[in-house]
Amino acid sequence: MSKVISTLFVSADGVAEIDPAWHFPYFDENMGRAVSEDYDTADTLLIGRVTYDSFAGAWPGREAAGGEDAPFAKQLGDLRKVVVSRQPLEFGWRGSELLRGGLVEAVTALKTEAQGILVPGSISVVQQLLAAGLLDELRLLVHPVAARKGRKLFDEGDAPYHLTVTATEVFPTGVIRVIYAPGPAPAPAGYDDIQEHVPEGK
Repeated sequence: MSKVISTLFVSADGVAEIDPAWHFPYFDENMGRAVSEDYDTADTLLIGRVTYDSFAGAWPGREAAGGEDAPFAKQLGDLRKVVVSRQPLEFGWRGSELLRGGLVEAVTALKTEAQGILVPGSISVVQQLLAAGLLDELRLLVHPVAARKGRKLFDEGDAPYHLTVTATEVFPTGVIRVIYAPGPAPAPAGYDDIQEHVPEGK
């Protein structure tokens, strides 16, 4: 079974809807390396329609232009791209197809077909995968800025998501790369259980 990995740029206050004004000033060679590492894990992109439209509107042209980012644009073009949409779509970017059937069933089947599945952006898709227990890794590049507006990664719900940190890295820009995997809930505890750890008064 292949892993399903989410990769997201987020602000310190949890906003995952990118605003170029707070994102691009922090994009350096370290972030570029991290992004490259994420995409190198995958042969398949699982992507929401809005994110797909953004990618398809930019990367094919960048590949054709042959600039510095053309090799990465070609890498994206060569990947299989499975698009989550309730509406029928026509695709002009090679390797693109519509996800067939319900998300949970289709992604469960996709995990047996693909070598690695990457979910770039696509907040609503990530939220659904988290709720279904289908996300294997959550890779965040946390920017040192409070965006104060925009869609947040975690939606409201009845139960918390417990996560295990598997790797962290701090870049010179202040961006923190943190990789989470789903983890078990800690043992229940209340104030009486942690009293011994409370700082003593001076």
